[in-house]
Amino acid sequence: MKTTAILLMAYGTPRRVEDIEAYYTHIRRGNPPTKELLDELVGRYQAIGGLSPLNAITQQQSNELLEALRKQDPKRNFRIYEGMKHTSPFIADAVADIANDHVDEVIGVVLAPHYSTMSIGVYQKEAEEAIQHHQIPNFHMVTSWHLQPAFLASLHQRILLTREKLQEAGCQKVKTLFSAHSLPTRILEVNDPYPTQLQETSQALAAMAGIADWDFAWQSAGRTREPWLGPDILLKIEEIAQEGYDGILSCPVGFVADHLEVLYDIDLEAKGKAQSLGMTLMRTPSLNADEGMIEAIVNAIQVLLG
Repeated sequence: MKTTAILLMAYGTPRRVEDIEAYYTHIRRGNPPTKELLDELVGRYQAIGGLSPLNAITQQQSNELLEALRKQDPKRNFRIYEGMKHTSPFIADAVADIANDHVDEVIGVVLAPHYSTMSIGVYQKEAEEAIQHHQIPNFHMVTSWHLQPAFLASLHQRILLTREKLQEAGCQKVKTLFSAHSLPTRILEVNDPYPTQLQETSQALAAMAGIADWDFAWQSAGRTREPWLGPDILLKIEEIAQEGYDGILSCPVGFVADHLEVLYDIDLEAKGKAQSLGMTLMRTPSLNADEGMIEAIVNAIQVLLG
């Protein structure tokens, strides 16, 4: 029986409060944060309950994915190896484990639907370097799955549910606002597909839900001197308020799991901003380990397996 390794890659998050500084330092490419920046990040984690649930969600996604792959293709021996971008086990650690197990082929997939040279492209580069170092043959990469029907269907159901809740709350004029993590504007110089893929997902969902009144904003921009993609979601919320809306249906389409950029940036910061302007903001529930999302990833993997 052929053994297929799935290199499942994700962002990662600290497992203990004591790990936050090392995590932040890794994100900053080895540059420790100032005390002010560290205190602010710790404060954000405290605001959502102490730590992010992302590690537990990633583990659940991994478990569900393995079960679904084995069910769909029982003639293959699937194994999943988790590799994180900013916490252990790192991507290189996972690839080392794959090398020790002598598998027949490796499929890389990132728990993010939309491709960018600065996001999935970075995961892919790290994976390929480790694969080459260990001389592992037959490596293939799922680069995006942003239009997988099961992925869209799961988000569509969440949009309908959230729209119903806004109606029950008495909102008369609702704007649907899709969002994703901002990236530096220099990605536009290389025709990076990230903005286009996000628009494609948003347009597909709007069409499925029969929504004509929607917009897109960027969120969670990094604190660097270079410009980042905009408009920022908080500025967009101000514009929406000025246009006379009393409700916002927030769909952070670029994220699939509950973590800081959703639980803090949307649920606390964006929602608070909307409330201060007399509006109600409700967010679509995250997919996390939703059956439809797992199906979407399985289908994307099967395309590579043939």
